[in-house]
Amino acid sequence: MSHISSIYMSENITFPKITALAITFNEEENVKRYIESLSFADEIIFIDSQSTDKTVEIAEQMGVKVIQRKFDDFSNQRNFAISQAKNDWIVFFDLDEIMTSELKNEIIQTVNSKTDKVAFFAKRNFFFLGRRMKFGGWQNDKAIRLFNKNYCKYNGNLVHEVVESNGKTGILKNSLNHYSYKNFDNYNDKLNLYSKLQAENLYNKKIKPNPYHLFFRPFYRFVWQYLFRLGVLDGKEGFILAYVHSFSVFKRYLQLWMLYRKIE
Repeated sequence: MSHISSIYMSENITFPKITALAITFNEEENVKRYIESLSFADEIIFIDSQSTDKTVEIAEQMGVKVIQRKFDDFSNQRNFAISQAKNDWIVFFDLDEIMTSELKNEIIQTVNSKTDKVAFFAKRNFFFLGRRMKFGGWQNDKAIRLFNKNYCKYNGNLVHEVVESNGKTGILKNSLNHYSYKNFDNYNDKLNLYSKLQAENLYNKKIKPNPYHLFFRPFYRFVWQYLFRLGVLDGKEGFILAYVHSFSVFKRYLQLWMLYRKIE
């Protein structure tokens, strides 16, 4: 593993080191590519949720530090990962996100510069069923993927967690590719988990479901994504994506309804 970010550029100057973090569960097909793409990092740590495939074996063979932690929610898992990092600057990508060489170089240059920003968004190109989704709201997709841990943490949401920063933020010029879809069952399982965690979050906030939530909200999600955000221009993939996401909204409130009625 090279350590570009910490090389001596002169006798008197060193640059900040970088820790790469990830939360993992059964990601064996992505591990090698992911680790190789982060060869510029001085430390790589996986927080694993008891993977049953070869995720841990492959990661450890490639020099990654793997820590086991039972999954409770995404914010806790990510904040725990941050607490394990030795270095201040963090890159926190998901294993289904692929960095370009241009983005990697930009990250190194950004960390090595004397920036007054504490966090940086990366724009994401979202792929579904083998096609890049250019509409439906995905055209504006971005997330903080580079930050200084002294000023940032995840906001506590059980799912769809975001980084809260106590300082200025910026946007990286180069994008990453986001391949969230492996197969339909896997994508559906992922949405089921998100719906379950969102239902628990609403339950903790004492929000009770009603016909508006169960019927109008899913319908509105479909119309918003497919028509208002022009998902229709992504063809049949745009329709399928809008449909499965609207159905996940229905499942969120159905699961919330079941929580109130103590139904498993």
